[in-house]
Amino acid sequence: MSITLKWKKEPGIRIQNSRPLDNAKLLAPCITRNPAGSYRLFYTAVGPAKPFDACQGYLLSATSDDGLNFEPEPGIRLAPQEDLPQMSIRALCCTISDLGDGRWRMYFESRGADYPHVICSAVSTDMRTWKLEEGIRLEAFGGLGGPRYLQLPDGRGRLYCCAAVLGSNGKSQKHVVSAVTIDGVNFEMEPGFCITPQDVGPSSTGMTAAEVIPPKKTGDRWTMFLSPWFAPTPGSGPYPKPQLNADAQADEFVRTSVSGDISGFRSRILVAYSDDGSSFETGGCAIEGGGYDSEEIDAIHAEDMSLIEINPGRYRMYYACCDRYGNWRIASAVSETD
Repeated sequence: MSITLKWKKEPGIRIQNSRPLDNAKLLAPCITRNPAGSYRLFYTAVGPAKPFDACQGYLLSATSDDGLNFEPEPGIRLAPQEDLPQMSIRALCCTISDLGDGRWRMYFESRGADYPHVICSAVSTDMRTWKLEEGIRLEAFGGLGGPRYLQLPDGRGRLYCCAAVLGSNGKSQKHVVSAVTIDGVNFEMEPGFCITPQDVGPSSTGMTAAEVIPPKKTGDRWTMFLSPWFAPTPGSGPYPKPQLNADAQADEFVRTSVSGDISGFRSRILVAYSDDGSSFETGGCAIEGGGYDSEEIDAIHAEDMSLIEINPGRYRMYYACCDRYGNWRIASAVSETD
């Protein structure tokens, strides 16, 4: 058995732009539990209150007692640092590891103006104040992004990431790769690819994130949720122009980014299965929107999912979504029993 493909979208929006720190664009949720039992959701955002002009994103957080209604926490959890070449413009798409000693480690995608995307880390004792760890945790290929951390049964940890790989057509595509660690700081890349765009479909341009749930009992398979992008269908369009708020319109990076987001591309959340946790085969679609003619909040994009078990064998999935007008929010869905 494996985790069900049946997911029910929950009504409403979990997180949307609401303040100068996130009023231009937000995406890439990461859900965790606080020690007291409530929920904390990290997400990537940018807005007019960004710490410096060249900044293109940082990590924020919000808390919730029920997992549905979130209250943004003040301030930035982790921001880019202009003096670090690998982290001079963006800190985004985080994943959290509980170190078991009253500390947590955050792995996140880090971007510099002239530096390939890499995975860096930070440590916290309260999930609010994070201390950046020196160095780079993982770098490879033409860049690595969208990290998702998994604690393995044998005590090691594994990071699943999306690696930019140059294809035979000369274009870069993102493949899912993995790396393992004993100490949480030093990682060793595992051979091969976990899943490639070719495994997903002929129009796939690559993945933005992949999260894995290990087997619960003997006979179960490893389950991966992944978010590939798909190229526009030849001859399709025209596509709607972005309808953005004033803060998004005022940010050149956001305007350009959102224009590309709704230029015919689509993303959806797929599921894949594996017998060993390293090589996966696709198994269908878990979450997708209705497309460019739909008014759904996830009409165009559903991606960068983060899962949490809310009851034994039942999960809530938080995911970034984009409507046909270019507005990004965080939505959720719950798994249903067969």
